Amino acid sequence: MTAAAHRGTTPTGEGRVLLPRARPARPAAAVLLLHGGRADGLEPPPPLNLPALRMRPFATAIARATRDSDVLVAEVRYRHRGWNGDRRDAARDAEAALARLRELAGEVPVVLVGHSMGGRAALRAAGDPLVRGVVALAPWCPPGEPVGHLAGRRIRLLHDERDRVTSAAESWEFVRRARLAGADAAGIPMPAGGHAMLRDAGTWHRRAAELAAAVLAAG
Repeated sequence: MTAAAHRGTTPTGEGRVLLPRARPARPAAAVLLLHGGRADGLEPPPPLNLPALRMRPFATAIARATRDSDVLVAEVRYRHRGWNGDRRDAARDAEAALARLRELAGEVPVVLVGHSMGGRAALRAAGDPLVRGVVALAPWCPPGEPVGHLAGRRIRLLHDERDRVTSAAESWEFVRRARLAGADAAGIPMPAGGHAMLRDAGTWHRRAAELAAAVLAAG
């Protein structure tokens, strides 16, 4: 996927969907990637958006892992850099992007793959009927995050326990609560990578792609 790819926008202007230049004519399923951001920030993401660029190798790995299955791999673009408290801007954009994806691809099963703030947004948006599951990478899972809407979903959280930006312990607690709510949830400790997932990056890319493909196949 390239920066020159087609951008689909919702009627409200929220939650842009960045589509690959080459994509299945009739997708059988979709994977939607959500990059990281900040706790607060009402400004739009910059043109050189490093968190979004970090997701490109994940998109490539997922496209390879699903290349025989007519899976559309797309990305979300946020209106604002931050979550912004009760505004939960990233989650609202994820929900709007799912609505736009429904218009573009129809009622196909979707897996959300999100990093950091994008992981939180993916988990919040997972109640949408299209969503089969979530693969969250070093996600931001503060105490009290809702889990009731995750019943019946497959939830996989990957975290390096030495992450100094988001808490792996909070991820594992989120998994515990999600299971009690009826989700098929698992926490997967990663041996290295920190928050940016740079060390041993290939393992992160491969594992995320395998999990996303497995969630789709399991349905």
